[in-house]
This record gives sequence, structure tokens and C-alpha cells, in this order.
Amino acid sequence: MAKGKDLQTGNGVSGPYDVAVIGGGLAGSVAALAAAAEGWRVAFIAPPPPRQDGRTTALLSESIDLLDRLGLWDEVRPVSAPLRTMRILDGTSRLFRAPPVSFRSSEIDLDAFGYNIPNQPLFDVLHAATRQSELIDRFESPMVEADQSGDDVTLTLEDGTKVTALAALAADGRGSKLREAVGIKVRTWSYPQTALVMNFSHRIGHADASTEFHTERGPFTQVPLPGNRSSLVWAVRPEDVDAILALPRDALNAEVESRMRSILGAVEVEGDVQAWPLSSLIAESFGKGRTMLVGETGHAFPPIGAQGLNLGLRDIMQAIQSIIDAGGPEHAPQAVTAFNRKRRADVTSRTAGVDLLNRALLSSFLPVQALRAGGLAALSAIPPLRLLAMREGMTPGWRRNRSSGSSAPRA
Repeated sequence: MAKGKDLQTGNGVSGPYDVAVIGGGLAGSVAALAAAAEGWRVAFIAPPPPRQDGRTTALLSESIDLLDRLGLWDEVRPVSAPLRTMRILDGTSRLFRAPPVSFRSSEIDLDAFGYNIPNQPLFDVLHAATRQSELIDRFESPMVEADQSGDDVTLTLEDGTKVTALAALAADGRGSKLREAVGIKVRTWSYPQTALVMNFSHRIGHADASTEFHTERGPFTQVPLPGNRSSLVWAVRPEDVDAILALPRDALNAEVESRMRSILGAVEVEGDVQAWPLSSLIAESFGKGRTMLVGETGHAFPPIGAQGLNLGLRDIMQAIQSIIDAGGPEHAPQAVTAFNRKRRADVTSRTAGVDLLNRALLSSFLPVQALRAGGLAALSAIPPLRLLAMREGMTPGWRRNRSSGSSAPRA
């Protein structure tokens, strides 16, 4: 089989494959590569993305280890910046304000919590790797129908091609057609927020530190990039987006510096500013039949606490392990049952936690403000509690892993 075949047949049946991965984004690309790393033949149904992605992603050490095992980290690392300190500053003007809280990777014996990586270079490396794999066939036509009534999954593409596989990983995002086709419902909710995403240079070095300002409109989060550069996620009211985007560049620079309290000195916003409405989603189950949901197909929430893609990559790792434990892709139904059970607690707890923190920021109810401020004060003042929060944030169930002889991954 030729390396990285892009198949556009428009007729007939292609397969059977061991695993089909639907969705060509970051999670789908990693899923295809992780499946191929097990020696499985993979159908990668990956239509081109609609636009360039100017966002960055903070990948924690567990996710970095996955990229390393797939042989990709050396290519990605030069455009990445380590995260050694993560601090939270209360940027509100409310009655109850929290003290500053800093989390340092050295406190839990890590060189870094992880790395901040621009999405587009990461996407480019992943897609190049999928094209080079001898076990991955790539289909650019979108999936329109799916049937898993028999001993496999049959996927019908827009160009008429039918692809069959023993197992399927749905990584086609919040509006997943595969999730809908197999009959998994979701609960969705939105927030009165839009995230403005941009990169900027600054005069003072960031010292490998990320700073998250908690404001009345949500998080205003700076994350380091290589050199004197950082990325920014700025939550604003939807009705304020157009006015901010229309600001002259000098005025936008001054606004960002002011909201950063000038801790990085003068700033210069680079390139375009992108706007992403904020909403959340969670599926009622994370698999059905021979299909498992990974990434934002099964869960999505605002960019708080570096949990989004890390949670999706954990989905992928556990999906692959569930297939292995079940005896291979031909035993996909058993793997799906195990996967759904394993992912339930992790996904629901982190979705609820991010939702609660975001709503607490937006709430004008004084008892809620007091609880948020008190919780952050406790993290600041009680080192054992702060260490527990860091370890659990990095690796769920770290205490169980330690007792069984394994340790948290190192960046």
C-alpha cells in the first residue's frame, strides 16, 4: 500500500479497515496515528478544515508523552514554550476578591506542566505524519451516513464511496454527523461570552509563566510562546466583539497591556484576531455499538484550566487501550462498553468543574463570589491542597497510579 494514500474513488466499497477515524482536526489526526501505531489499518475520513486556526493549545505532560511515543514531539517542540508556572490573579472589582495563586511545576517534581503549542504548526505536523503512514488511507470527502447494524461500521461519504471498518472513532467535533448517525444524544448550553484569540509580543520576558486573570466577563489568559511572545484568550460579551475588533492596532495594544497590568510591559498584537463563541457540550454516553466518541465530539467547554484537548487525547489513549484489552478491533462492542465506563467520571467531573468556575466568574450573587474567592484563598494558603489540585489536574487518579507502581508523566 502506498504511503498516505488520498483516496477519492466516488464509487464502490473501500475496506474492510480495522479502525475508521472520522474528523481531520487535531484530535482526529492523533487518533488516526495512535491507531496506526498499533499496526491497525486505518481509514482517515478527514475533509480539509474550513479556516486556519490561530489558537494555541497548552498540552500537559501526559499529552506531550503521547506525541513523543508517536515520534512527533521533536518536530513540534521548536515552536512550543514550556509552562513552568501557572498563576491566577483576581481581576474583578468585586467585594470578595481572591488572593493571587501560583502553581509551580517544581512543586510536584516536574520540569514543566506541559507546553503551549500553536495549533496550526501542530496540525501541519500531524497531517504530514498521517500522509506518510503506510497504514492510513485518507478520504477527503465528508461522511454523510453511517450504519453499524452488522459486524462492522459502514460509512457512506458524500462522493458515494462506502468505507467499512471494525471500529470507529468519532472525532468530527461538536456537530458530529457520526455521533448523530449512531444515535447518541448530547446536552448543550451556551454562555454570554465570546473568546477573542490573538498572539502578541511583549517587552518583558514571561519566564515560562501563564497568567489567568479572572474578570467579571470570564478569563483573560496569557500563555507563553517561544521568545518574548505569548498567546491570549480573552472572554468578552458578544455585543462587545465588533467594537474591539474595530480598534486601531495601537489602541488594541494599549488595551491588552492595560488588562495585563503591564506585567509584560508594552505589547504588540500580531496578525488577525479571531473570535470564537463559548459553549459547552457533553454526550449522554461516550460510545455505542462499534463507535467511540473522542475529543469535542463527546465533550466541550470554555478554555479554562488547560483541560480541553488534553481531555480529548486522554479519550484517544483510553479508546486504543480499550480496543487492545478487548482483543482487537473485531471485539469493538466490548471495547466500547469498557471505554464508556472508564471515561464517565473523568469527563463529567472536568466538564462540571470548568462550568462551575466559569459561572462563578459571571455570577453577581455575593455568596457565589465568596465561595470562589475562598476556594482560591485555600489553594494559595494550604500547600498540600495546592499539590493535590496540581497532581489531579495533570493526571486523574494519580494517587491510584502511584499506589500501583506508576508515576505521573514528566514533561
